[in-house]
Parts: sequence; C-alpha cells; structure tokens
Amino acid sequence: MLWNSFIYFAIASLLFWAAGAYFAWKSKATAAITLTVVGLCVFFAYILMMWVTLERPPMRTMGETRLWYSLFLPLAGLFVYGRWRYKWILTFSTVMATVFVCINLFKPEIHTKMMMPALQSPWFAPHVIVYMFAYAMLGASFLMAVWMLWSPRSSMPKNLGGLDNLVYVGLAFMTFGMLFGALWAKEAWGHYWSWDPKETWAAATWLGYLCYVHYRRYPHHKPRVALWMLVVCFLLLQVCWWGINYLPSAQGTSVHTYGM
Repeated sequence: MLWNSFIYFAIASLLFWAAGAYFAWKSKATAAITLTVVGLCVFFAYILMMWVTLERPPMRTMGETRLWYSLFLPLAGLFVYGRWRYKWILTFSTVMATVFVCINLFKPEIHTKMMMPALQSPWFAPHVIVYMFAYAMLGASFLMAVWMLWSPRSSMPKNLGGLDNLVYVGLAFMTFGMLFGALWAKEAWGHYWSWDPKETWAAATWLGYLCYVHYRRYPHHKPRVALWMLVVCFLLLQVCWWGINYLPSAQGTSVHTYGM
C-alpha cells in the first residue's frame, strides 16, 4: 500500500528541510531556499501519488490533513525566510513539520478509497487546502510571536510589520476557507451555517485574529499585548482544528467529526 512508502518520502523531505535550515543559519540563502524547495517537491509528490491511488483528495482523516500541514509549514517558513531573512524560521518550521510527520508515522490511520457523500463536493478540496495554508501561515506568526515574547525587551522589534503581514495573509486565506466551507455545507447539508460546534470555534478563531488586526491599528496599542493576543488566537485555532473532536459538545452532534 502506498502509505507504507510514506516513511521514505518523509525522511527524504525532512533531510532536505533540515539541510535548508542549516544553510539558512550559515546565511547561504540560495542553498537554503533550493534545498527547502526540493524537500517540498518530494513531499508534494507523495501527496499527489496518494491522491491518484485513493482516487480522491487525501483530506478525509486527521492523518491526511496532517500531511498538508506538514507540507505547508515549511512552505510558510520559506515564505517568511524569503521575504525577511529570519534565520531561525526554517528551523522552527522543520521541527514543527517533523512533529506532524512523526505523529503520522507512529499513529498511522486507515486510508481507503471510500469517501462519504458529504465529502464528495467540489468545494471540499479547496476548503481544506486553503484552510491548511492559513493554519501554516498563522502557525508561523505564532512562532514569531513566541520568539519575540521570549526575547529580551530591549531586543524586541518595535515594528511588527513582518508579523502583521503573516497574520493578514493567514486571515485572508482563513476567510476564503470559511466561504468555501459555507458553499460546501449548502451543497452537502442544505444550509450555509448552522452553528455546529466546529463552526462556532471557527468563528471564534476568525474573530480572534480580526481583533488582533484591529488592535494593531489602534494608535496606542502595546506590542507585547498584541503578541499575547496571537498566542491566544493560536490556541483557539488548535481547538478549532483538532481539539473539537474531543469536546463533549461535539460528540454525536457535529458533522465535522467524520474523521474520528
């Protein structure tokens, strides 16, 4: 089965990403970017092979969505490194991608061709892909926020413009993801929004990041308060993404727990 070969693609990709992170620390941008891109190509090749083999988008189970997150994290790191040359970002994105890869290796899930009718909508694939990219961008903003909070106050940059750009991109993609999800829900269940537990937490997460954006526009905002807001927003995002599966309110009622 194709899933048995995942370890080979995963190890190859992680080695390329780790090498890219190493060269980033050595200030060799060309090598860092090239190796990271090669790793992304290897990992994406596996996702495409899985897509063809399963004859459906590999997005049905949590394990399959973790594949996309493992792909988009280094992509987000590459975006940040290419734009602002933060030497540490490729290391962090590689470490985070490694965590999700290891979860899939040590907790394999069943991947079959069968796909429930609700997931056969043409809006399902763009909804998940856009959301996973948004999560990756917002995950990168979370890492930057934590790094800045742990840095000495004297070294913390007063201008958070680079961080804001990550949040803007992530929030924009999250907004599109919610719109695609509403169109998918209308086709699958006959309504755009029903305040399902998953939808409720998605709205809370979206509003949280929107509050951050508005707070940053406030003339007298405090940078550390803004950074802590990102930490709280990322916690909301985790509940929205996978924590919802373990909440009592979602058991037996949420249509989004199909992957459990």
